[in-house]
Amino acid sequence: MPAAPLFHKQTPVLLVDRIAPCLPFWTGLGLQSVVEVPGPDGAPQFVLLTRDGIEVMYQTWASVAAESPAAAAGPRGHSVGLYFDVSDLDEVERVLAGVARVAERHRTFYGTEEFSVREPGGTL
Repeated sequence: MPAAPLFHKQTPVLLVDRIAPCLPFWTGLGLQSVVEVPGPDGAPQFVLLTRDGIEVMYQTWASVAAESPAAAAGPRGHSVGLYFDVSDLDEVERVLAGVARVAERHRTFYGTEEFSVREPGGTL
């Protein structure tokens, strides 16, 4: 085991074809875009959203391919789910009222109350 911590934080980078359709989902939950890097067409190719220590990044597949064709050549899919522990599930439910549910609100076998949606980029 290393003497000093190897990791300081973890931030998901969600890879999508287009970032703009995903932004209202997160800004509706109160996250703010603090970094936006436009691509050659002017549309964002990278965005960092934050709120209260939570960070979510988006990057376009086109920018991944421009930076590392080998990385972009791998399989594409959504094998990651983002789990958020929140202070007010009713408020989150209210904010996401128009978003289709993957799973309705329920108590899980591990004792939490939760529901699931997909953000516009497809991540659960």
